[in-house]
Amino acid sequence: MQVYTFDNSLDGLLTAVFDSFSLRQQPEALLAEGEQLPLFADQPHVVATDSDKAVRVWKGLEKHLSKDGLRMITLSWLSEERALNQSLFNFICKVFRQPHVKNLEQNASDPDVLAVRNTCRRVLHEQLRMKQFIRFQKAKDGTYLAVVSPDHNVLPLITDHFQDRFNDQPWLIYDARRHYGYYYDGKTVIHVSFEDESAVPFDLSNGKMDEEVLSENDMIFQDLWRTYFKAICIKERMNPKKQLNDMPRRYWKYMTEKN
Repeated sequence: MQVYTFDNSLDGLLTAVFDSFSLRQQPEALLAEGEQLPLFADQPHVVATDSDKAVRVWKGLEKHLSKDGLRMITLSWLSEERALNQSLFNFICKVFRQPHVKNLEQNASDPDVLAVRNTCRRVLHEQLRMKQFIRFQKAKDGTYLAVVSPDHNVLPLITDHFQDRFNDQPWLIYDARRHYGYYYDGKTVIHVSFEDESAVPFDLSNGKMDEEVLSENDMIFQDLWRTYFKAICIKERMNPKKQLNDMPRRYWKYMTEKN
C-alpha cells in the first residue's frame, strides 16, 4: 500500500500531486504528518513541500478548471478538515488524468468531487453565519472588538464584508481558536496575533472586553440590546428547535443577547 505524508499545508498537498505524477504513482493514502499509518503500508513517501512545484500544479489547474472549480479548492481547504485531504488530492489528480472531461468540478456523481463540493458548502455556510452572529464591543479608544471561534477558518472570507460595512471605524476581529485576527485601522486590514494572549484586555472564552477598557456607552448599548431581544420574544411562539437550527449553541458564548 503506497502512502504519502505531507505537512498539512495546501502547498504541501499540491507538491504531493506533483510527486505523484513525477514518480508515476497513485498513492492509496495521503496523510498529514503525525497521522497513524495504515496496517501493511509500505514505507511512506515523505513529501517535501516545494513552492515552485506547487505553483506549477496550480497553473496547470488554471488551464483545466473554471474559476468556480479553483475557488472550490481554496474554499474547501479553509475547512481544515483532515478527512478532506484524500478526496481533494484525488480530485486534483483526476483533473490532470482526465483533461478531456469538461466541468469535472460539477460531477457530483464522483465521490471525491462530491466530498470537496460539500466541504466547500460548509465553509460558505460558516462564513455567512459569521457575518450574522459577530457582535462587536466598543473600547474607550474607539476600536470595535469581536471575538469568534468558527469551526472553519473563515476569517479571510469575511474581512472584505466588514471593511465595506464599517469602513469609517477601526475594528478587530479575533479568532480565539486559531490565535490570529484582522485589524482594520480605517484604511487597511492587517493580520495580527498576540505573543501573550493572557495579557490581552478581553476574555477569549466569551469575548467580553475588560471593564476598564470597555466604553461606558457600550455597556449601556449592551443592556439595551438584551432588553430589546427579550422584549420582542413572544413566548407563545417560541420554537427552541428552530432557534438552535438557525443559531447553533456554539455561537452563543460570544453573542451579547445570550449572555
